[in-house]
Amino acid sequence: MSFSERYRQVLEQIDQQSDRLYEILPETTVTALRSVDRAAEVLQDWVEAVGEIPQFKLEAKISPVLLEAHGHLDRARVLLEKDEYTDAGAKVWELEQMLYRLLNDL
Repeated sequence: MSFSERYRQVLEQIDQQSDRLYEILPETTVTALRSVDRAAEVLQDWVEAVGEIPQFKLEAKISPVLLEAHGHLDRARVLLEKDEYTDAGAKVWELEQMLYRLLNDL
């Protein structure tokens, strides 16, 4: 599977998990939920371009994007865990790990 396909797959999983979290979490967690959405938006901004970036420039262009998205997910996880939504925090942690794997493959 190409990097761009995996990138799109991670974005899709973040979108799906975001939808699930909105369904199961109360409105008091809106700040955390918006952070998950923001991570998806950051990745979405590059979804078309990621497949067009030459391999030798991929790391320089995409690493900052992945790190920014990871930062938003990390913020969401910390907020959820602070409010004792540990199951939701664990799901966000899994998304963070997916981004790490993409970073490591650059």
